[in-house]
Amino acid sequence: MKNFKDSVWKENVEKICNQIKKNEIKFVRLQFTDINGIIKNLAVSAKNIYSIFENGQSFDGSSITGYRPIEESDMVLYPDPTTFAVLPWRAKEKSSCRLICDVYTPENKRFEGDPRYILEKALAQCKEAGFTYYCAPEQEFFLVKENDSSAPTPIDMAGYFDFNPGDLTDGIRRDIADTASEFGIEIEISHHEVALGQNEIDFKFDEALKTADRAVTMRMVTKIVAAQNGYLATYMPKPFAGINGSGMHTHQSLWNLDATENLFFADTPKTGYISKTGLNFIGGQLVYGREMCAILASWPNSYKRLVPGFEAPVYLAWAQKNRSPLIRVPNFGRRKGAARCEIRCPDPSGNPYLQFAVLLATGLKGIKEKIDPGEPVELNVYKMSHEERKKRGIVELPESLGEALDEMENSETLLEILGEVTYKNFLIEKRKEWDLYRTQVTQWEVNRYIQRL
Repeated sequence: MKNFKDSVWKENVEKICNQIKKNEIKFVRLQFTDINGIIKNLAVSAKNIYSIFENGQSFDGSSITGYRPIEESDMVLYPDPTTFAVLPWRAKEKSSCRLICDVYTPENKRFEGDPRYILEKALAQCKEAGFTYYCAPEQEFFLVKENDSSAPTPIDMAGYFDFNPGDLTDGIRRDIADTASEFGIEIEISHHEVALGQNEIDFKFDEALKTADRAVTMRMVTKIVAAQNGYLATYMPKPFAGINGSGMHTHQSLWNLDATENLFFADTPKTGYISKTGLNFIGGQLVYGREMCAILASWPNSYKRLVPGFEAPVYLAWAQKNRSPLIRVPNFGRRKGAARCEIRCPDPSGNPYLQFAVLLATGLKGIKEKIDPGEPVELNVYKMSHEERKKRGIVELPESLGEALDEMENSETLLEILGEVTYKNFLIEKRKEWDLYRTQVTQWEVNRYIQRL
């Protein structure tokens, strides 16, 4: 958030302006996301950057999905100096940098529909409650090759953790990791995933705003590096039938305000060493799971992933070892700093600012309302009968985006978290997307029904 009266903020601005001058950067890319989480970008002359830090950069908000109507379209971008990075794929003689921006109105007030602002508000409430929210997403993606006469296909025949000398995806993952480090992102793990052409690159956990910034940056980096190698990187949740889709399992924990104590840890073997605070946090996400599902899985294709049999969650339950329920508490070996829960339904195609905001806010409601998540379900939920699930109080996630939007539309909680602007705009945009999807006639339907019906 811009604040020239703050000495640290002003010092950061001066530092960035000096770096831009030192690197002989001619243009600065100002970036932000639309309501879907798609990066938007405009380039401005580096000569004007100090003035832009102070006075902002105007743009037309009516052309941005989920922002403002044309009759009140004027908006202003203010760069966050802590997000500065030189773009490593640009030649030195054409050096450029990027800054992630906050969105303001011409009246110099934060735009209520800015996804970054919605997460910042949730984090402010978290701080008021005495917590610091840390999270780490596992972003899965496919590397595919595009063909002139047919649909894109996976670029390899490898599987989970496979390694082959000279493996194509291994080299691309390394290039992505190296490029991400130029943006200050510390990569911890990279590996091939279960499906053909599927990969995962994980970065170190951090406070949620930094993590969301890094999540959108990772998507940008991954797509650009893949394109440089002649391939397409896609975060589409389920690009191919019959194999696993791409999820974004998100690890979460709450710490004290100075981040010296993990408040999810308790020396209680019975609960898997998860504290009452952690259990209530899980309880909140389970209770509000159906209502927030449209934010966590925000495209029609997302629900092709959320089906039994492909390691994706379908049922609202939690477990310590079992990976079939919605939320899992990993075995962290009684290490206090590693106590966490992992929610498994989000996918990497959504807006991480909104995703982390609803995850945090529903978890905090669980703590405030002292919601008991119930006993952990260590049986394979997929194999339970309907009656057995009913007896245990286990309900399903929505089966489609349309059903998820119905849940969200009836949710006072989601309206409170997102604010009226984003709540209404999200429903409008996603209803349009759902209507486009459900009016299509697929080749599968033609092949199956045209002769027999």
